[in-house]
Amino acid sequence: MARRQLKNPHQETVLFQSRSISALMIIILALGLVNGRFFYLQIIHHEDLKARSEANRIKTTPLPPARGLIYDRNGILLADNLPTYRLEVVPEKVNHLQQQLDELAQFIPLDTTDEEKIQQQLRNKKAFKPVVIKDRLNEAEVAAFAVRRHRFPGFRTVPYLVRYYPYGALFSHVIGYVGRINENDLKTLDHARYAGTRYVGKLGVEKFYEARLHGVPGEMKTEINAQGRLLKVLQQKPAVNGEDLTLSLDVRLQQAAAEAFRTNPETNIGAAIALDPRNGEILAMLSQPGFDPNLFVNGISHSQYQALIQSPAKPLFNRTIKARYEPGSTIKPYMLLAGLYYGVIEPGFRMFSKGYFQLPGQKRKYHDWKRGGHGEVDSVAALAQSVNTFFYSLAVKLGIDRIHDFLRYFGFGQKTGIDIPGESTGLLPSRAWKKATRGASWYPGETVITGIGQGYMIATPIQMAHSLGILASRGLITQPHVLKDKKPPVVKQLPLAIKPEYWDLAHQGMVAVVNGKKGTARAIASPDYLIAGKTGTSQVYGKKEENIYEKSTDIPRHLKNHALFVAFAPADDPSIAVLVVAEHGASGSRAAAPVAKAIIQRYMALYRPEYLNKSGEQASAESRKPQP
Repeated sequence: MARRQLKNPHQETVLFQSRSISALMIIILALGLVNGRFFYLQIIHHEDLKARSEANRIKTTPLPPARGLIYDRNGILLADNLPTYRLEVVPEKVNHLQQQLDELAQFIPLDTTDEEKIQQQLRNKKAFKPVVIKDRLNEAEVAAFAVRRHRFPGFRTVPYLVRYYPYGALFSHVIGYVGRINENDLKTLDHARYAGTRYVGKLGVEKFYEARLHGVPGEMKTEINAQGRLLKVLQQKPAVNGEDLTLSLDVRLQQAAAEAFRTNPETNIGAAIALDPRNGEILAMLSQPGFDPNLFVNGISHSQYQALIQSPAKPLFNRTIKARYEPGSTIKPYMLLAGLYYGVIEPGFRMFSKGYFQLPGQKRKYHDWKRGGHGEVDSVAALAQSVNTFFYSLAVKLGIDRIHDFLRYFGFGQKTGIDIPGESTGLLPSRAWKKATRGASWYPGETVITGIGQGYMIATPIQMAHSLGILASRGLITQPHVLKDKKPPVVKQLPLAIKPEYWDLAHQGMVAVVNGKKGTARAIASPDYLIAGKTGTSQVYGKKEENIYEKSTDIPRHLKNHALFVAFAPADDPSIAVLVVAEHGASGSRAAAPVAKAIIQRYMALYRPEYLNKSGEQASAESRKPQP
């Protein structure tokens, strides 16, 4: 039998001590790591972790500012903010979204447009971002959802202000509209300033003055529990609302222009601009037809947008600042001034109009609009009857370079700088321009037709209106603008020493256009005051020489020439200048002049009653209040 081994107390003690020391070291190391972690969290990253903790407990909500309102010059509201509700859903909080939407549609109707918007948002937004189900809920829909809210987790109604344009299409191009902020907008917008904001100016005044209309957002800090329920409001910084703007436009003049276009037997498509030549204020600015800007505020449907862009009338195209037309015979008063200024003709100059003009040594004939010509005419008669041959000859005497230099002083060939985005540049041709852009020489025949505003020369309606203002005011240059500024207007003097008698002659010729026995626009003459005007035609297609005088009645509408008319009144003290373009209206006197007359009549009744016959026109005009 083996002997049993006796215990070794010393060895056991040493083993126990070594194990105890190891365990103690492990404990000390663990405590050191824990304390180090505590130090790291409580001391080094205290502020960061405190902020994160507060973020879980405190919710910061941006408070969007109310957008500034827009008024006309008489305080009539053109762009309003209406309180309403929208229905939203956070997709990640809903298990069966389509099923919920189907159930929701039983008491809140969702049309095709709403469904298109929902699907588009679901494709483009993150699951934790709210998706708008329907905008502008009515009171019945808000109440119906409130009593059923427990059945729709993740859904909520949100109060907000929606932009509303009470006059619809009447001011669509000049006022513009706001629309939802998209990905492109986010690339340029200040995210902090647009926190909580869903809309931004997209067109017109709304876009140009976005910085002033938008305002500055505020914020609200609230304490919430673990379920996200509101416990109390901790701090609130109110938003600074956007600035209200007053425009120089007059609703009544805009309505007069629109009504004149609607009842025009020649055409209902075109542009009309009325401005005050003394200060550059735009009184009316109509691109016809317009569109309903309210369709764009909450996102226009695909079908509605397609209908607008496919319309042959191009309602989305702002003709007042983007369209480019040959100015036609409306250029003739400026040509007369140029001839007098450069001394190529004298005030008493007369010539015989035989119906055509020929350059020396050439067989080609440049015809007048009247077969056989106008006989002997002076400067006034040449304007009154729009005698082409007079201005053919004058243009050749001037030469294209002097024509270019003179007309540029009146603003042709350059932007006006009006406070509406998207203005186009016209074209004022010259010898140097053709060489640089076409690589070709300038031909004498091109100078001939430039004398009556045709050929390469192109101008926008706002350019023609601006130039007319300079002509009407005898050389005062003002900045065209739609914002009615409280500061005095900046007025410059035309840097040309044009003699008073030269201005007189040009004005007399334009007065004779409307008031002379042979004036081309004598049908719009007023018995109470003198209108100075000039008809014009912007050529759409040219006729062969043998067909120049044929009066075809079967020309398709889209091939008829554009009709133009410029006018200012009263002729002895101009305070309104009007430009009208009637697309495919054929005749300036028949299609464009009546629209200008309607605008001037309304203006005189409202602002210059001292010129009117007191028989009742003033009272009847005052009684026609503007209607949204």
